[in-house]
Amino acid sequence: MVSAIQAAIGDLVLTFLWVFLSSMLGLATNAITTALDLHHVSFNGFDYTSAVITASLIFVLVSVFTVIGNALGGASFNPTGNASFYAAGLGSDTLLSMALRFPAQALGSVGGVLAVMEVMPPKYRHLIGGPSLKVDLHTGALAEGVLTFIITFVVLLIMLRGPRSEAGKTWLMAISTVVLIIVGSGYTGPAMNPAFAFGWAYFDNWHNTWDQFYVYWICPFFGAILASWLFRIVFPPPVVKQKKA
Repeated sequence: MVSAIQAAIGDLVLTFLWVFLSSMLGLATNAITTALDLHHVSFNGFDYTSAVITASLIFVLVSVFTVIGNALGGASFNPTGNASFYAAGLGSDTLLSMALRFPAQALGSVGGVLAVMEVMPPKYRHLIGGPSLKVDLHTGALAEGVLTFIITFVVLLIMLRGPRSEAGKTWLMAISTVVLIIVGSGYTGPAMNPAFAFGWAYFDNWHNTWDQFYVYWICPFFGAILASWLFRIVFPPPVVKQKKA
């Protein structure tokens, strides 16, 4: 019980920091492209320079937060990450620990959003923000579920079957994240992280609605768990041979 409470406190702190900083990725990307005068650079209308810059920033963030998370005893800022590792038979989480960690992550996200909006000058606030539903309810729910399914399977593949280099793993995850953000931008944002979505929903006062719960909690969890089960089928854990007496 004590370890579960410690994990929840670590998650609250880490999620607060993640939401606070990751919410400014758009602002940081815009500032860098403006400073380097890259706004006009594109390929067939695709702003690849912003995508590369965003991926690079995510790489740095994930690298730093991996260190912080380890220092906090394995803290996490994404509930579907905990659920997917549990469903895949990995990690040390239990149903009790997740029951404490998920609310802590949501609370940390709310704090991160309120903090970033408090310190951000009004003229820059249009450059920060979180996921929002841009299509009908069921299409958005399907999109968020599918995107979370894909990112979960990809993360498991990279972490467990990918390159040995930690930098290589982080870079592949950053690229995968940016690709899915671009794909899902016209649907749900996307979030692929229920806690992150909850923080911005709280700020916009729709955190206690069925739409928010359905699109950004139920379907992502469903997608993450399905991805973990599929991963276990495709890559079954090695059978431990028992020594004969």
